[in-house]
Parts: sequence; C-alpha cells; structure tokens
Amino acid sequence: MQREALRDDRAWELVESLATEIGPRMAGSEGDRRAVEWARQRFLALQFDRVWLEHVSFPLWRRQSESAALVSPVNQPLAVTALGGSPGTGGPIRGEVVHFPDLAALEAAAPDSLEGKIAFISQRMQRTRDGLGYMAAVDKRSHGPFVAAEQGALALLIRSVGTDAEGPPHTGQMSTQRAGEPVPAAALSNADADRVEEMLAGGLPVVITLDLDCGFDGMGESRNVIGEFDGSGDTGGFVVVGAHLDSWDLGTGAVDDGSGVAITMAAARLVAELPERPRHGIRVVLFANEEQGVYGGKAYAAAHRSEWGRHVLAAESDLGAGRIWSFRTRTAADAQPAVQQLADLLAPLDIAWDAERPAFGGADLSQMRRLGVPVVDLQQDASRYFDVHHSASDTLAAVDPADLRQNVAAWATLIYWAASSDVALGPIAPTH
Repeated sequence: MQREALRDDRAWELVESLATEIGPRMAGSEGDRRAVEWARQRFLALQFDRVWLEHVSFPLWRRQSESAALVSPVNQPLAVTALGGSPGTGGPIRGEVVHFPDLAALEAAAPDSLEGKIAFISQRMQRTRDGLGYMAAVDKRSHGPFVAAEQGALALLIRSVGTDAEGPPHTGQMSTQRAGEPVPAAALSNADADRVEEMLAGGLPVVITLDLDCGFDGMGESRNVIGEFDGSGDTGGFVVVGAHLDSWDLGTGAVDDGSGVAITMAAARLVAELPERPRHGIRVVLFANEEQGVYGGKAYAAAHRSEWGRHVLAAESDLGAGRIWSFRTRTAADAQPAVQQLADLLAPLDIAWDAERPAFGGADLSQMRRLGVPVVDLQQDASRYFDVHHSASDTLAAVDPADLRQNVAAWATLIYWAASSDVALGPIAPTH
C-alpha cells in the first residue's frame, strides 16, 4: 500500500483542482460555498459509501480593502493586510508609531499612554522544523489588538507571523475568546516591518496612515462535508481523519489546508481499495471555518457528542504539505504495544516516533481530545510552511508532489493501522 501511495497522484489532482478551480474560500464567501459542493462531488467520485453535509454558523467577517503608507520621515506605501476579526478604521487614520518588541512590552505600557498613536509590535517569528516558532509568535496577533485598545491606541500594526523575508503580509485571526473591543489591526510584510523598525531604531519619529475597510456583517453559514467508508466488521467504530476546507482570502489555500484535504481524502480511498477493508469504518471530515474560530470542529463535536465511544482514533492534517518526519500519540496507556507497531510500519517512510511529547490532534479535533478520543499527530516538516501561511503566496507552486505522495503513504498507513486494530486505543484522560 505504501509503494502504491508513493506512485499515486490522486492527492495532487485533488489539491490542484481545489486550488485552481475553486481558489480562495474564506468562510461564508461564494468560494466557500463552491468548495462545499466541490468536496461533496469529489467524495462521490471517490466512491465513498456515504456522503453528507452538516450545518455550521458563525459571525461573518468581510475584508473589502486595506492600505497603509509611511508619511514621515518619508512617503512610501506599505504592504499590509487586516487581521481576521479586525474592525475597520472608518476611513484613513494617521498616527505616530510607538514601538514594542513583543506583546509583553505592550502589556506593560501605562494605561492610556498610547492615546492617538499606532502601536507596533516587531517580534519576529523563528523558523523551526516542528512549527513551534509559530506558537511563540502568534500571541501578538491573537491578543495584541485587545491589549492595544486597553492602552488607548488608535490602531495596532504587527510584524507578520511568517518566516519569509521578502514576501507579502500574512493575515490570521485575532482571538475570538477574549472580552473587550479590539482596535483596528493589521500585519505588515516582514520587509516593511524591518523598514519601520530601522527608522524607529534610528530615533526618527515615524508617522503612518492606515485605512482598513473590514468588519463583521451579521451571521454566515457553511457546511462540514463528510465522507465515510464502511469497515469489514460490525464493530460500529470508525477512524476519523480530516482537514479544514476553508482558507483565507489572500492566496488559493493550496497549502493551508488544500493539501490536508487532498491527503486525507486520497489516503482513505487507498485503504478502502484494499482487497479486504479493515474492521472499523473510515470517516473523513472536511471542517468548515477553522481559520476564524474552529467553528466546524465545534459544530461536529456538538452534533456527534452521543457517539464519542464509536470514535476509534482521530487525526487532522493541517500543517501544510512538507514531508512527515515524526509522529506523536495520545492514546490509552495499555495501547503502547500497538503504537510500537505503528512506529514499525512508518519507519520505511523515514518517520520516527516522538514518544516524549503527546499529540495535540489538530485544532478541529480539540473538542474530541478534551472528551477522551485518542489522537495522533503526523508531524510535517514546517521549515518552509510559514513562508506562505495565510498569505498571497499560498498557491499550488508551494506544494511538492513528491512530498504530497509521502504524506498520503503515511496517512494511509495510520488509517489502516487504526481501522484494523483490535486493541482499544482509548479513551484518554480528558485534556484542555
């Protein structure tokens, strides 16, 4: 099966179709609606035994236009993009920039000390193979707009949460859980953030104009799209794998998360084509609106709360399309011999078991993990992922077909192992 996966281009054909025929699919948009129907039709074409849709609703945020420019000490346009959830500026605003190296420094500013000024957080994201540089840098995006409001700022600019040096700015969602009203907030490209930081370091007063036309517009809706293959036994259980179908609106979402969509669909089909299917069923869930608040994952959890005991294992592909190099698990303690079997099966693909850290499971699976469903992470190489993440550079050109095939081989192995298991992999202790 692994050899077949390494020759199979079904995942490439799927992500190519999604990225080029559908393109950007921000939650609640026309592209999102078209993506739902695309996914339904692709599940049917892959001959899943059952295909259905489940309703998801959420606050609808729209981006219309955005611009920024230096007006002092020089006149120069800046590459900028509004953060998801940002209010608009209500027309152009102008303010002197006050520099903070990180979120903690902004939090330490005196209340109302930024009246009429634009706060700027310059913290740079570090490139790491495991993607943990993102976790260290993302708080400025998640919480910065609210902290800036508390300090009386007019607006917030952040250095993009991305690892590229010269690419376009990276968007992303501010917190949906924090109380209070945020200020208008946007991300500068790394190159322009460098420029602003250099001017401030030279002691020059920096003045910027910012114009964001964006904000919430009532409620939106989408669908979780689900395909399922029956197992060969009558266990009633199924393995859940998936990805999120939505994307941001700047690129085509080929990497985030079109690749995950394609990988999990293709891998499930590969397992179902075996002469004898495994005991348990295989359910592929393409989640709606992960990007702006994990609404699809929450809706799935609410709709399926009564059947948690049937979920044999859950795993999500949402870290791009780099080669998988390690895996982590969060399973029942007495399932460790079975996990060793998985390690042996993945070893020919150069994938090592990281037994030191427990699996996260993916944002859309967080509700399942908290309720005791065992999870596995297939850890992709994220060294280049954040060069394009949430930006206009997220296109098909950033996907390597060979890496995609290796992902499918690994995911098919995981699915087959879990769906064939006669050992209980869970439940696990509920986590947060």
